[in-house]
Amino acid sequence: MEPTISRSVEIKAAPHLVWSMITDLPRMGEFSPENIGGRWVDGATGPAVGAEFRGVNRNGSKQWWTKVRVVAYEPERLFTFDVRTPFGVRVSRWSYELAPTPDGCRLTEHWYRVGSWFIRRFMGPRVTGRADRPGYNAESIEHTLAAVKARAEARTPDSPWRAA
Repeated sequence: MEPTISRSVEIKAAPHLVWSMITDLPRMGEFSPENIGGRWVDGATGPAVGAEFRGVNRNGSKQWWTKVRVVAYEPERLFTFDVRTPFGVRVSRWSYELAPTPDGCRLTEHWYRVGSWFIRRFMGPRVTGRADRPGYNAESIEHTLAAVKARAEARTPDSPWRAA
């Protein structure tokens, strides 16, 4: 499956630091303009293949939650999850790829648009308030990558991500 949208950024920070940031889904709201966080569910305590997460998103006065399931987890290389409606209908896939560089790492974020035309044309815009999901997600990805870069590059090499 080819991604619908992909963007990359070079980050002057250790790959393990960036990895810990992008896989900490409860704190993704610190970077994303739409996601405001969430929690691991059904016994999951962190990212792993099969782990489930309940994500919360907001656009102005509209707020909604999604079911997330991790489908690929290769430490410090690949993190991919599928997003579904509360009713279990798959609507998207998000993926982060990390590659070491001489000065740190390159982080690439992919968004895959999946789901039925009904979700795309009617339910999605009604629930989220966004008629142009691909256009919005291109901007959202750029915002998220810039925020991760800024936070990662502001930390010292030995400062932990987990300490807020």
